[in-house]
Amino acid sequence: MSKRDLKKYLNQLNKEQLEEQIIELYEKFSPVKVYYNFVFNPKEDTLLQECKLKISNEYFPVKTSGRRKKPKMRRSVAQKYIKHFIVLGVDPYVIADVMLYNIEIAQAFSAEHIIKQELFFKSMLNSYEQAVVFLIANGILADFKERIVAIHRETILQRWKNEPEFNAILDRFEY
Repeated sequence: MSKRDLKKYLNQLNKEQLEEQIIELYEKFSPVKVYYNFVFNPKEDTLLQECKLKISNEYFPVKTSGRRKKPKMRRSVAQKYIKHFIVLGVDPYVIADVMLYNIEIAQAFSAEHIIKQELFFKSMLNSYEQAVVFLIANGILADFKERIVAIHRETILQRWKNEPEFNAILDRFEY
């Protein structure tokens, strides 16, 4: 069904029928419920804290039953939150904060541990580029300039092999 057909169909319904359909969607589909819960009670701070906790747990897992869990270092956890936040229409500053936090926590981990997987560094480079592009697209690059530069500086301090690529991203965009 096209958007035009949907509009035509919805115009034929009276108010009560529309309300019934929305309630049915709300009850049947979890994403609709999540969306409406956010729209009517946008606790962005709570979402942000929950998100940061999950991301940090990927690198610095909490001990359970006396055993230390192994870090999973999955970039996909942060990417899911970022995508979810974009779909919900969360404030771009919150999304940008999550994007940069993901890289910063990964760098904190790599400062303490030797990482041999090249994919980790490539993944962080992708995250960095996506963050810079997002910041520019939303006109908020200047507000996050210090964190962007600090991340690049940390790649130099930690001697990441792909530091020149981080530098190239920084050079491409006038900050």
